[in-house]
Amino acid sequence: MVVPQSLLRVAAPRLGARAIRASAAVPFRPWLQLGRAAATVSSSSKVVASADEAVADIQDGSTICVGGFGLCGIPENLLAALQRKGVQGLTAVSNNAGVDDFGLGRLLQSKQVKRMIASYVGENKLFEAQYLGGELEVELTPQGTLAERLRAGGAGIPAFFTRTAYGTIIHKGGNVIKYGPGGAKGGQVEIASEPRESREFDGRGYVMERAIVGDFSIVKAWKADERGNLVWRGTARNFNPDCARAGRICIAEVEEVVPVGALSPEEIHLPGIYVHRVLQGPSYEKRIEKRTVSAGTGEIKVDKRRELIIRRAAQELTDGMYVNLGIGMPTLVSNYTAAGVRIELQSENGLLGIGPYPTEDRVDPDLINAGKETITTIPGSSMFSSSDSFAMIRGSKVDVTILGAMEVAANGDLANWIIPGKMVKGMGGAMDLVSSDSRVLIVMEHLAKGDKHKLKQACDLPLTGQRVVDMCITDLGVFEFHKHKAEARPTLLEIAPGVTLDAVKAATGFEFEVADPLKTMLA
Repeated sequence: MVVPQSLLRVAAPRLGARAIRASAAVPFRPWLQLGRAAATVSSSSKVVASADEAVADIQDGSTICVGGFGLCGIPENLLAALQRKGVQGLTAVSNNAGVDDFGLGRLLQSKQVKRMIASYVGENKLFEAQYLGGELEVELTPQGTLAERLRAGGAGIPAFFTRTAYGTIIHKGGNVIKYGPGGAKGGQVEIASEPRESREFDGRGYVMERAIVGDFSIVKAWKADERGNLVWRGTARNFNPDCARAGRICIAEVEEVVPVGALSPEEIHLPGIYVHRVLQGPSYEKRIEKRTVSAGTGEIKVDKRRELIIRRAAQELTDGMYVNLGIGMPTLVSNYTAAGVRIELQSENGLLGIGPYPTEDRVDPDLINAGKETITTIPGSSMFSSSDSFAMIRGSKVDVTILGAMEVAANGDLANWIIPGKMVKGMGGAMDLVSSDSRVLIVMEHLAKGDKHKLKQACDLPLTGQRVVDMCITDLGVFEFHKHKAEARPTLLEIAPGVTLDAVKAATGFEFEVADPLKTMLA
């Protein structure tokens, strides 16, 4: 994401420059004084000598909870050891599966994974191909629900209710987990998802989700002491603490192991009670999925139709808002906010206060946004786990969510995550975002390829959410949706310069009201 030049002047220094320095001198460290006596009571080290030793008891058919987001914060040494070990029939629980040849993608490559429980397929072509080919079971789960299922598993909570996915195929069942012989092209479904139990609370529908408890957790942190207390840096925290808690046995690999007492109690992100083994990784590639740097000119190259959409969407943002931007076109909206309007961008992978893209010398693999792009932070930013991130989202602390779409229905239904049998990206955090009480803005081109309608009377594709869209901004106009009024038709509030009302009607698959007066976009 590119951020306005005004933010470049206040961007925070590179994360590494302010990283916690465990060895820094401090006037008084009481935990050290007490720790010397306590160490004589319990001094056993959890440090193991090698990755192969760490994973030695992971057997065929195990369920493993794997930390990381994209390639950020993944336990690359432990995953490599699992590939060498050759265990088969694994169920892997992770937000996504890395890329084709790195991260969890390595275990897919060697066909050691039987089932993936994930929220996002993303750009992993191997993941998608194995699923559509009927080789891999895939249980797609909303990202916030996945984080909470892991957190609940670690907290001994067997199930919980959430508004996320209510009314969708995740709730009603029937989503394909595994295709039969011939894959998606063969048309046979071998395993489909079961309907979720649902209930109403205060007049609103909720879905029951079961907690996840893994046989093993394999996670990656920045530092650990010999007792297993963990510290993360940047957005490499993401799913790691939630996965760590959810495993019956947790194996953590770290960049540095320090003596007991070297870490201040206040800086520990995960207590060692959750961690059973610690490995100091011999080396780290820390591959970056989307290395994105600032051009330094402040100029943003975007075609005129999309620029119209983005500029109009930016007018919906006011000073002080907390905003979540989806991947693609939505990421550009923050560059066009009005002078004096300061917003704070929230990223699902655990960051509040996204800054500009970094210059080349400030690229940090431990600092990415939800689109896997390298970023910086602004002063006052904060970092947290994935479950904390989605607590903000489900708790409606985010004011506005801006997303793209494949289809939008007249009643405000949204579809933007899958074309069954053809294209599988996964819902990521979209289902969680639209199920909250945040305002939902959709930005998209009015027509799909072949001039097919994207604004339709009813969505044909599986839904992301029922009656969730508040406004849709396209290259032809701006529509307001009355999602809480059952019979109300959408209203065309504004029309694009040079576009006729008849042209909008022809390009729209539902009837709509027309505002009086009908304004021109950006006029």
